Amino acid sequence: MSACVKNTEGLVPVAAPVPVDKVDAIAAQLPQEIASSGRLIVGVNVPYAPNEFKDESGRIVGFDVDLMDAVAAVLGVRAEYKQADFDKIIPAVQAGTYNLGMSSFTDTAEREESVDFVTYYRAGIQWAQREGDSVDPNDACGLRVAVQTTTTEDIDEVPAKSEACVAAGRPPINKVKYDSQDEATNALILGRVDALSADSPVTAYAIARSSGRLEPAGPVFDSAPYGWPVRKGSPLGPVLQQAMQHLIDSGAYQQIAANWGVEAGVIETSVINGAASEGSGG
Repeated sequence: MSACVKNTEGLVPVAAPVPVDKVDAIAAQLPQEIASSGRLIVGVNVPYAPNEFKDESGRIVGFDVDLMDAVAAVLGVRAEYKQADFDKIIPAVQAGTYNLGMSSFTDTAEREESVDFVTYYRAGIQWAQREGDSVDPNDACGLRVAVQTTTTEDIDEVPAKSEACVAAGRPPINKVKYDSQDEATNALILGRVDALSADSPVTAYAIARSSGRLEPAGPVFDSAPYGWPVRKGSPLGPVLQQAMQHLIDSGAYQQIAANWGVEAGVIETSVINGAASEGSGG
């Protein structure tokens, strides 16, 4: 197990939390049940470093967590994180079990049929390979490619590439699914797969933590918005969007992103349901 990446080794940034004050005009628009409870119930899947994962004490931390904590501060409430399987978060949001989801969800037109999204970031897809290998994401027929289950890479990206292989009379991609991103990363390090495909900040972080054992395979592609899912038509959506825009305009958002080294995907405007306006792409 000495070759495995541990998601708790020195991952918490040294920078202090970004101070954020309550904004009464935005907080006053919170749905009454949330305002009365004083908390936002947030469904999250871990680990998916650097966006959401657990530190040495078992506390859920990450870029997404710091950002949601800041949103909650603007609204004068506390974010309470509930761990769940990735594919169960959106159904739980629809059922009202969680107020929203926060797990690096790509805002896609298909997902917008079930829930609304409040956008907060843009990420592309990035493949990784073992150091010294030569993997081309556009010519990966017959290779074993690791993905985290139910992500965009699992559902859309790798299957589309595999179908193109078959259509060209070549062997399909052998997609290998893992329940967590750290399992996919470890599989690549240990040689159980030939490559992995994940959202660009996640792949970059895995490479940085691999002590030179992993490297990028091809460029970042298919940039698309991340969003927080809320119930379709929920009044919480516009409130989250205003809180997010306040953080962008105040500069707190950019500071939080810089703390985690993910500045490349910051946005200037938060919108509701960005797939149509920004292009759909976790």
